Amino acid sequence: MTQPDLSFLIDIARHAGQILRDMHRTKIDVQHKDVTDLVTAADKAAETFLLDEILSKFPSHSINSEESGKHEGDPNHKWYIDPLDGTLNYAHGMPMFSTSIGYALNGKLELGVIYDPLLDEMFSAQRGQGAFVNGKHLQVSKNQDLIDCLLVTSFKRKLLDTKQSNIDNFFRLSKLTQGVRRLGSAAINLAYVAAGRLDGYWDVTLSQWDAAAGILLVEEAGGVVTKMYGEPDPLNEPVSILAANPTIHSLILEELSALRKQAGW
Repeated sequence: MTQPDLSFLIDIARHAGQILRDMHRTKIDVQHKDVTDLVTAADKAAETFLLDEILSKFPSHSINSEESGKHEGDPNHKWYIDPLDGTLNYAHGMPMFSTSIGYALNGKLELGVIYDPLLDEMFSAQRGQGAFVNGKHLQVSKNQDLIDCLLVTSFKRKLLDTKQSNIDNFFRLSKLTQGVRRLGSAAINLAYVAAGRLDGYWDVTLSQWDAAAGILLVEEAGGVVTKMYGEPDPLNEPVSILAANPTIHSLILEELSALRKQAGW
């Protein structure tokens, strides 16, 4: 077998999620990569499991994983792994976190899963086959006006005193919508947009492993995903995100672009 099928991603995500669930709210050996960038024993245990499973079956494939970095291999078969997306939540005992796995063939995302182990929700997508949660078909929100929308975003601590702080965007879109959430897991944000639970998500800067699976989920659920200011190929570095249904995507993009122009950058 030269490439995986969706059932393989679902299986390993579920097992990695079991590791996270078993270690949640226990002694998890929190370490600091930065002030708000943490890594726990759970991150490492789940990642070790995922890498072992993938490389045992696909030893020539390349992998980009959050904790251990890049594993060089065939660039035509590339994996994007975040064993624990939402580590800060996890370290504080919060229940909003997930395992995210994406697989790209010849530079195009083909498979993606995001698993929330506490809610036992398995979000999955295969290119051209739709998006699902626990076997139920997903569709992005049908709202057509910002005032009907609930959005989600995040803030990066290192950007708070820069033009990319995202604060002005947050204030502006908070006034134009029913609200803007901050959940602490980019993967969950994208999964919830795909499910229509949230109407749109924008983020200034992400890593590839944060976004890969979720991008495919949103697209397969009928949504549009670009970089934050509308550029194509959101997974190309530097990664930023704007995801929503086609109409809401355009409306958010208009507001974000106007604020950037106003700020002069």
